[in-house]
Amino acid sequence: MNQILIIDDDIPVGNMLEEVLGREGYKVLRAYSGTEALLLLSAGQPDLVLLDLMLPGLSGEEILPRLAGIPVIVLSARADTGSKVKLLLEGAADYMTKPFDTKELLARIVAALRKAASPACTALHFSDLTLDTASHTVRAKQEEVRLTRTEYAILRLLMQNPSQIITKSLLLDRIAEDTPDCTESSLKMHVSNLRRKLRGVTGRDYIEAVWGIGFKLKNE
Repeated sequence: MNQILIIDDDIPVGNMLEEVLGREGYKVLRAYSGTEALLLLSAGQPDLVLLDLMLPGLSGEEILPRLAGIPVIVLSARADTGSKVKLLLEGAADYMTKPFDTKELLARIVAALRKAASPACTALHFSDLTLDTASHTVRAKQEEVRLTRTEYAILRLLMQNPSQIITKSLLLDRIAEDTPDCTESSLKMHVSNLRRKLRGVTGRDYIEAVWGIGFKLKNE
């Protein structure tokens, strides 16, 4: 039986979700604040989280980075595209705007759980670059490129989002756990070294700096 954690301080919405999910055979846990959610998570990991953003104490945005490895569907009254894109890039599996159709939510829950249960692909590809997340190796035209831990983390995030501009702040936030030594002042140097190493193998530049915003992978 899959266990779903509802993090929402709106009691009527939470009660409705608990009833709907219970009828579908899910085991339901409830948290009414960000702090309470962290206490529940310290005792065990659910199979999926339904996360509201406007919470007392810690907000949904502050909770999301602490849910790494758990499928998270954000349920929020915020309908602007910017909020949706930001949260999806920061790790949410899906985003639904309140009010929502419960049948659609149930379908998205099934899809998120199915994706989480499927064997993960360990290889990321972009042009003639291959990054293996299992062995932590990078190859350019089949030749291995030796990267530092920080350079590897930067390239992995860019290859996970090949069509997106990754802002400097998001990049620093997402790689902070793996590379606590990377700071805003040193980020440019790490990216420059990464670009130089990749260019040294194939003669082409794979990373484009977007002035004043961040970085993205560069198509030929």
